[in-house]
Amino acid sequence: MPEDITSVHITSKDGTTLAVDTVGEGAPVILVGGAFNDRSTVAALGAELAPRFSVVTYDRRGRGGSDDRSGDYLVANEVDDLAAVIAHAGGRASVFGHSSGAVLVLEGAMRGLPIDRVAVYEPAYRAAEDAPGPAADLYDRLKALVAAGDRDGAAEVFLREAVGVPDGVIAGMRSGEAWPFLTGKAPSLPYDVLLSTPWQVMPFDRLARIGVPVLAVYGDRTAPGLAEATRAVAATVPGAELKVMEGEDHAVLQRPAGLAGILADFFG
Repeated sequence: MPEDITSVHITSKDGTTLAVDTVGEGAPVILVGGAFNDRSTVAALGAELAPRFSVVTYDRRGRGGSDDRSGDYLVANEVDDLAAVIAHAGGRASVFGHSSGAVLVLEGAMRGLPIDRVAVYEPAYRAAEDAPGPAADLYDRLKALVAAGDRDGAAEVFLREAVGVPDGVIAGMRSGEAWPFLTGKAPSLPYDVLLSTPWQVMPFDRLARIGVPVLAVYGDRTAPGLAEATRAVAATVPGAELKVMEGEDHAVLQRPAGLAGILADFFG
């Protein structure tokens, strides 16, 4: 397993400072986590890929070692961040995203960033009008909770309404050791909902114009909505591949070996 990790801070378009790690040698591959994730949660996947690739991970703005110098939440901010990481990686890269991170890398491809190949695991889209989803004011309420300094409240609302976690499970999570890690990411949750806009249907027309190779992956034990969204991405992006991981669910980053093999084959 690789041990030599290079850690730096780079600057995004609006002056935001991003914490970036690089490990391994070879063609650059950037890994992007979803809500409540930072570069530590994709590190194990990166270690699996590092023998074959130069793996770049980063803290999305407003979480971990990255700040947020913007005056408001905008999807363009996070796209600019991804562009800055790609530039740091050498000017072109393949990218992988998980959950809302999957939406972010697809957004980068749709906006024409210098991306060679895109792999996504369970993008957090809403695939159909009749699929369950939160109220359209979720973003405004999350933003207000963050502005008020109520990180516990923001994390609870996101888990309940965006993810669909039952109240009893949330109560158990609040008493668990991982809760401070989750609430530490609360200021960035408005970005996750802006990317996914789970109160409306995914952007089929824009996805259909992606012109780079795309691989969409989901686990057969994941939530039905995430599986449907992944299948929809594969069916919409021209030439996209679809893979289903047996016995796997949304927590795949905790068991990265199988996913790493799939990604290594795709990224070549």
